[in-house]
Amino acid sequence: MSSKYYHPNHNEVALFRQAAEQRLPVMLTGPTGCGKTRLIEYMGEVLGREVITISCHDDLTSADLVGRFMVTGGDVIWNDGPLTRAVKDGAICYMDEVVEARHDSLAVLHSLTDHRRTLYLDRAGEVVKAPATFMLVCSYNPAYRSSLKELKPSFRQRFVTVAINFLPPQREAEVVVAEANVDLSVATRLVQCATSIRNADAVFHFEPPSTRALVTAAKMIAAGAGELEAAEVCILAPLSNDGAVTDGLREIAAACLLDAGITTVHDSNQQSQSGAKR
Repeated sequence: MSSKYYHPNHNEVALFRQAAEQRLPVMLTGPTGCGKTRLIEYMGEVLGREVITISCHDDLTSADLVGRFMVTGGDVIWNDGPLTRAVKDGAICYMDEVVEARHDSLAVLHSLTDHRRTLYLDRAGEVVKAPATFMLVCSYNPAYRSSLKELKPSFRQRFVTVAINFLPPQREAEVVVAEANVDLSVATRLVQCATSIRNADAVFHFEPPSTRALVTAAKMIAAGAGELEAAEVCILAPLSNDGAVTDGLREIAAACLLDAGITTVHDSNQQSQSGAKR
């Protein structure tokens, strides 16, 4: 059994496994913090493959991906980049937020995402054929409003696209409990708060609170913070700097959460045992 906790939302695990069996690249789409990275980690363990992660950004060049010549001890030596290492090792190469990378940097992926499954290292004069276990996985959030970038349709069509969304409230609460060791009632209230904010997203126009943020808030509560206090610093503050918007979010949170410290699952069990002894 995998040590990585992952709660499937739909059929993404089966689709990922089927794509891996057919040696197809996968594109994961979905809101920030909904579990895309955790799915990759989980599938890496299930498939028994190393996961090499590349965090994409504006300044990412093709050399950052494939490698470059470097002077070491007076000698000029070729150093493989993370993409090249993943291909040679037959690992899963995970390109997180691929939409942030420049289009010219992504061109090096074309030969890996079709029937060739080959990486051409022009500068090193080397051609690397991907082994059967190599898999290219990319992810991005198509609803990210702060970015004017978009992936070209011709690039997206090279991938099996698997959409991931937030779990249903009850199952999302179970994830929060498993990750933060808080009582289910606490997790349920946090999820209720997040769901209310997500439903009001059309009014506020910001990135909805993620499951990751809920887990962070729950860990703060487990450490002794009040629910509203934890929500303020972990869920509300990252969403907006606008005073009026923050006030509106605080009203939503106040309607869902308690304003006192809440015990953890461990403490709750101890209290139950003490009550039973009495």
